[in-house]
Amino acid sequence: MTSTESNDSPRNATEDQTPDAAEKQQPTAADGEEKQDDRTGPITSWRQVLPWQGKATRLDKALLITMGALILYGFATIPLKPFLLASHPILLEFMTGGYAAIGAAAAFARIGDLPLWLVVVAGVVGMIKFDWLFWWTGRQWGRGIVNLFANGERAKKLAGRAHELNPWIVRAAVVGAMLPGIPAALVFAIAGWTRMRLVTFMLLDLVGALIMTGLVTWLGFSLGQSAVDVVLTIDKYALWISLALIFGIAIITSVKQSRRQKQQQSPPAE
Repeated sequence: MTSTESNDSPRNATEDQTPDAAEKQQPTAADGEEKQDDRTGPITSWRQVLPWQGKATRLDKALLITMGALILYGFATIPLKPFLLASHPILLEFMTGGYAAIGAAAAFARIGDLPLWLVVVAGVVGMIKFDWLFWWTGRQWGRGIVNLFANGERAKKLAGRAHELNPWIVRAAVVGAMLPGIPAALVFAIAGWTRMRLVTFMLLDLVGALIMTGLVTWLGFSLGQSAVDVVLTIDKYALWISLALIFGIAIITSVKQSRRQKQQQSPPAE
């Protein structure tokens, strides 16, 4: 073998490598280290919206279908709220866990129509009955679902640092997730992502629900008959209120979709 042949051999071997072979030589993530989520930039494919990477498992599909059904359930209950608020507030509490239903039921309890303990139990159960699903999405999909729940780039960056936070901060966030304005779904997904145990999560979630249900129940119980009068007025115009809610949701959805399409069609800034 000549000297020239010896020098060329390594270069030729590198050039002859197939793409698969080259990929195999790339360094892989260490065990236990989460893969980097590269789904950034404008959405050009429906696969970018999916919270997992690669081929979906049966669990992925089942969990996605369940979350979709939960969203549909939420929309389906919207037009029913004005009808059930005055006639069946306890049922509405179980179905939605909404503050309006809890306050209305507490007002009826003040005038003796409902037991107060049932108002509290129905409110707590209604609030937390589906929360474990959001915890499970964080456990199953990690940052993929956290990014979907986070609203805006700043929220995504803050949520992405959840693993750096003290575990007690995440636990406190779960307790406070029931407060108005807090993105509860995002908090619960982060709890699952950070490997919080389900028992711990449910206990903290229960504490938060008890606190908020107690506050709203106290407010409705204090108002009493005046709150009942307001509820009965809503019941009188329930049909029109339901229609207004339906049309309002349709208009808002249409406007958001139109804005999203315009943003995707607009040329990138140079």
